[in-house]
Amino acid sequence: MKPVLAYPAELLLKAQGIRIAFFDVDGVLTDGGLFFSEQGETLKRFHSLDGHGLKLLQRAGIVPAVITGRDSPALRKRLHALGVAHAHFGTEDKRPAAEQTLQELGLNWSQAAAMGDDWPDLAVMRRCAFTCAPANAHIEVKAHADHVTLERGGHGAVRAFCDLLLVASGRYAGLFEEACS
Repeated sequence: MKPVLAYPAELLLKAQGIRIAFFDVDGVLTDGGLFFSEQGETLKRFHSLDGHGLKLLQRAGIVPAVITGRDSPALRKRLHALGVAHAHFGTEDKRPAAEQTLQELGLNWSQAAAMGDDWPDLAVMRRCAFTCAPANAHIEVKAHADHVTLERGGHGAVRAFCDLLLVASGRYAGLFEEACS
């Protein structure tokens, strides 16, 4: 079997060389809706396609990192299950968190990509070599993104971004072939 996924050459060129991808949570890894239990615990819905995309990035040598303004046991549990080792929780000013992660990994902004959906994500996005926004992102974020997915946050947008990065890295076809064998 051969993969059918394809992107414009200009987009793939811009996304080449990415070694780390930063992700927001609410509106990106989730649909942005917040559910609260009677005890005040935040409940979140995650999409399995997105989770598999994050695992594929790791297999391809691209580090997924999460920077979010919120914190919840559900989020921490999900990221742990996915093996996401780099995460910053309750972080309103996301740029310093991204810079700290880059420094820890010996990477720089030219090797970074980011996916965000609202204004707090722009400080990181505007420094990255490649950026993406889900279909339901705020208009200003979509205007500054290199790519806007057809999918909405929490509904496969992260997977679409991961797939794009995998194709640009040259690893997509091999991973697909492994999965089909």
